[in-house]
Amino acid sequence: MKTMRIISRLDIKGQNVVKGVHLEGLRVVGDPKTLSLKYYESGADELMYIDVVASLYQRNLDFEQLKSISENIFIPITVGGGIRSISDINNALRAGADKVAINTHAIAHPEFLKVASREFGSQCIVLSVEAKNISENKWEAYTEGGRERTGVDAIEWIKKGIDLGVGEILLTSIDNDGTRKGYDIALSKAVAEFAPVPVIVHGGAGSTEDFWKVIREGKVDAVSASSIFHYNEFAIVDVKNKLLEKKIPVRKK
Repeated sequence: MKTMRIISRLDIKGQNVVKGVHLEGLRVVGDPKTLSLKYYESGADELMYIDVVASLYQRNLDFEQLKSISENIFIPITVGGGIRSISDINNALRAGADKVAINTHAIAHPEFLKVASREFGSQCIVLSVEAKNISENKWEAYTEGGRERTGVDAIEWIKKGIDLGVGEILLTSIDNDGTRKGYDIALSKAVAEFAPVPVIVHGGAGSTEDFWKVIREGKVDAVSASSIFHYNEFAIVDVKNKLLEKKIPVRKK
């Protein structure tokens, strides 16, 4: 069985890490540099650094802030928010990112995924999908940090993104985000069943059991969380110990 990745996610607004519910009502929860170092030292396998308002405000990532974080972090970092050009990707990689997650610009310009994947390699390009359930086993893709409807079927969009060359899927459930009621198992499974690339699921973690459940039933390749780590409800080691109890391989510090 593959080694499961546990990922800490930082949603960034300006100089702060923020967290909301259903990607709305953002409140400040800490400092990016402090929290990123905390999660690195606590055993996170990867770090997500997502500027949740960059696309909304039509601005770029704060590459200097990203650089200051990455200097002391020696695990893979995926960055997203405001990525609109090859130059943006170059700047993110120079600032310490290992992968870039693209959502809003990709919806508007799908061919950008193909260009970016050819330029940097599929392993570098992550398709970020913020999905909201609209009927049984049907989800709509949203943009602008979960604020804007697109009318695009999330499952079909993911299939297209894979065809265009992306190497990983970051799947965020808007319905479950920040609720701590567990991950959207149906959504996770619907994507993982056909995706030939790794699927990272995010949104809804409220207990260590939730990680185990989405791995067992959702068939995902990695699990991301934010609230339960930000508010010290569980540590990364708690999650990994739970998975080890369930015979799921994880990386130990």
